[in-house]
Formats: sequence, structure tokens, C-alpha cells
Amino acid sequence: MAIDRAVNIADLRRRAKRRLPKGVLDYIEGGAEDEIGLDENIRAFRRHQLIPRFLTDSARIDLKTELFGKTYGAPFGIAPTGLAGLFWPDGDLMLARAALAETIPYVMSGTSNARIEDLPPDCARNAWYQLYTGRDKAIDLDIVRRAKAAGIETLVLTVDSEVRTKRERDIRNRFSGAGFRPLLMLEALLHPAWLSGYRRNGGVPRFGNFAPYAIDPDDAESVYEFMIDHLPGNPVWADLERYRRLWKGNLVVKGILHPDDAVRAVELGADGIIVSNHGGRQLDRGPASVDMFPAINAAVGGRTILMLDSGIRRGSDIITALCLGARFVFTGRATLYGLAAGGLPGVSKAIAILRHEVETVGRQMGCARVADFDGGRLRVGAGAGADLGRA
Repeated sequence: MAIDRAVNIADLRRRAKRRLPKGVLDYIEGGAEDEIGLDENIRAFRRHQLIPRFLTDSARIDLKTELFGKTYGAPFGIAPTGLAGLFWPDGDLMLARAALAETIPYVMSGTSNARIEDLPPDCARNAWYQLYTGRDKAIDLDIVRRAKAAGIETLVLTVDSEVRTKRERDIRNRFSGAGFRPLLMLEALLHPAWLSGYRRNGGVPRFGNFAPYAIDPDDAESVYEFMIDHLPGNPVWADLERYRRLWKGNLVVKGILHPDDAVRAVELGADGIIVSNHGGRQLDRGPASVDMFPAINAAVGGRTILMLDSGIRRGSDIITALCLGARFVFTGRATLYGLAAGGLPGVSKAIAILRHEVETVGRQMGCARVADFDGGRLRVGAGAGADLGRA
């Protein structure tokens, strides 16, 4: 299937599945342990029903959304997703360029393959940076300095990755960011289009933002070994206090799932919170982000900017989150499927699909602007659907 013939994110996933070796696709799609949390993210959205209002003027819908003093073209952006350079050469930069072209924010992953300094200036000004706290706080502070020097205005402190979790697909595939084990390489030989790009790009990509601190910055294995030793760093509240003092831009806390934690984050100066369960990749028995959002919104919704990620596969998912009170929504796997399926055009196609779905469903609901997506247009039902369709 050609990229321009894809009609939904599931189509892009099918194309990505054909192009990628199984172990690489599993890295995108996998979750922790039994992947209960991964599945629950999908079920939770499907329990919500959208209520239309008719006889309204919704011939057109304005999706422009103001966030942290900037106006974006849609109420969603690209979540931080690591190892994008493995799915397509220069994948991080393609995500950044597509986001800029579509006037939506791109959050550069703390485990990106590209360096912060690789972002073109216009992309850097449009980007946010995700910080994972590590064992060496001096290195963390230097990464923050580099983000500021690049022109990034929003720092996303991710707090839900204090433990390296048991992702069983990766364990079975013997997958790591440092290279390929024999079984994975054999599988790669069956996907020549992907393998050609992999070889042309010099083999396994480095984790660029950690390269300056490794023994051999030019060796992917050396950089990977440093990153594994440095992360995770067991973030605590004192870390949030430290970065609030040092970072003069927008400070967002990502990974909050408990209302009390949201309250404390706001008290310590967070400008925004992304309610997130890390796409089901951390705590397998944790709740879906969308299920915890109402309680967090009740606790701090009037005091900070609340956003949401995890489980976004459709424009209707984005609208559901907005109706619950989210100011903004982020998607990770949807744009990765686009990237893996077709590089920069694939990312742009994924964004266009979601934008079109938000427009179409929004107009069907009788909405003419993002502010019309409110709690009065939402009902929580019992049905979740049997086929989860992990697209």
C-alpha cells in the first residue's frame, strides 16, 4: 500500500509491519509484562461515547489551539518516542520537520538518536525536550543547558521511568539499542528495504544526546553502555524543585497518574502536566491515562495546563480527551507508524489522518472550534469492543 492510499493509522501500521523486522516492530508496539496496560489504553477510550448536537453551524471547524503563548494548528502533537533513527534514518529530524510543517509541537525524546544540536533552529524553537533524570546530576544539568542553548522553550520532566521495566517482547527478541543479535539480524535480511537504509546510515544509530559523555562518543556500543549505566536515575521531588529553579521556560511534568502527585507538582511550580502511563510500557497493572484524567482535572485543572497521552489512535480519541478537559493531546505510536512506513511523508500522512478525523468527527458533533469539545458532549458507556486493533 502506498502512503497516499492510507486512510487510517492502522493502514500505516500494516505498511510499517511489512517494512520492519519483527524485533524492531515489537519495540514500537510492545508494553510491559502481560501488556494489560497497553490493551487497557485502547479499551478505556472505547468506553467513551461522543454525543452530537445538531442544527449548529459546523460547516467548518477551527482547530487552532493556544498553548504556552503559541498558537498551534491542531490540539495534538508528537509525543517523545525513542530510537526513531532505527525505524528510518534521521527519524527524529523527520518527526521534528513534519511537526513544524503541520504547526504542531514535537517533543524530542530523551533517548533520541539525533542530538539536540542536530535540530535546525526553526525546528528547535518548535520542539520541546523530554528529560530523563539520570544518576549523574551534572550530566542532567548539562543536557538542560544544551536544550536551552538550542532554543528549546519547554522542558518535559518525565517521572515514571525510575525502573527499567520487563518488556518481554524485547527480552525474547534479545533486542537492545546497541545492535542486533543473530536471530534479529536473520529477520532483518527478510526486510531488504529497511536493511538498506540501516546500512546506508552507518548501522545501529547512536543515542546522540549521550554521546558527549561516553568513553568513545563515535561508537554506538560505547554510547549505549553509558546510557544504560546512567539511566534510570530514580527521580524524586527534589529533582522537580531543582529544575524549576534552573529552567526559566515552560516546565511540564510527564507521567502523573495520581491526583495528589498532580497537586504537589503544581505546588512546586509545574506549568503543565501530561497525564500518562507511558503508553503501557512501564507499570503493566497501572490505570489508563484517560481513566485517571477526570480526578486529576478535578484536583488541579484550574491551576495548570493539563494534557494527556497514551492510547491515541484516532481523532475521536483526541476529541474524547479534550471533552474530558485536556488542553492538548500527544500521540507517539501513530506518528512512529507513519515514520516506519514512509519516512517524512509517512509522518506527515499520520498527522493529516488524525487532523482530518478530528475535523470530520468534530463537525459531526456540531462543533465549530476546539472550545466546543466539552463534558456535555461526552458519555461514558460500557462497551469496549472485542478487537483491540493495536494500531
